[in-house]
Amino acid sequence: MNYIKSKNYDTEIVRQKIMGPNPLKLTEELLKDIDIPKGSTVMDLGSGQGVTSVFLVKEYGFRVFAADLWSDPSENMRFFEQMGLSAENIIPIHADATALPFAEEFFDAVVCIDAYNFFGRDKEYLGKHLLPFVKHGGYICIAVPGMKKDCHADIPPELLLSWTPEQLDYIHDIRYWTDIISAASGIEILSIHEMESNEEAWNDWLSCDNPYAIEDRKSMEAGAGKYMNFIAILIRRR
Repeated sequence: MNYIKSKNYDTEIVRQKIMGPNPLKLTEELLKDIDIPKGSTVMDLGSGQGVTSVFLVKEYGFRVFAADLWSDPSENMRFFEQMGLSAENIIPIHADATALPFAEEFFDAVVCIDAYNFFGRDKEYLGKHLLPFVKHGGYICIAVPGMKKDCHADIPPELLLSWTPEQLDYIHDIRYWTDIISAASGIEILSIHEMESNEEAWNDWLSCDNPYAIEDRKSMEAGAGKYMNFIAILIRRR
């Protein structure tokens, strides 16, 4: 895939802000076949330090609420202003994904990159904690790190060079996620599939000096990538 939008961004800024495999390339692939109109109100759920939120405003023309539990909204707002944005089109929010502080049917879409696996593995989560905030006909677009096939009962030693079994329990295969998402009513599952950008997104992350990226290199350099992928989950609220 040719990442036309992602290539508009200075590599150093991205490297300073990303917290895992390149979220801009994951976002660009995730949204390539989804028609969310310019001007839509979108939640960037688990927005981290806000690089995906900036991307959604600048490249897609959305009004974005950057919702994250662990990042400082004031720090994120300074970053947004540095990138030429204001509260007219991007709003940082400190929020728990299980207690979102929004009105029902407030959003035209939700985008969630490399975060849903931390809070969305409960079968009740989607229908109870997220779907009510999406307009009927609106989209939920998710990218999660995954496994080609769940192997938690017999974890390959390469994976254990960087991650504990407890950490790996956040990562599952397409069959697992299909079961989780299908438990929600009032949705249409448009697609759950393996993403093309997996290898390139990982390579961008592993080239960073971030200490977590350095730790992840141990497994990936030992060949752990053959067990892993990124999974796209595309949903429409009925």
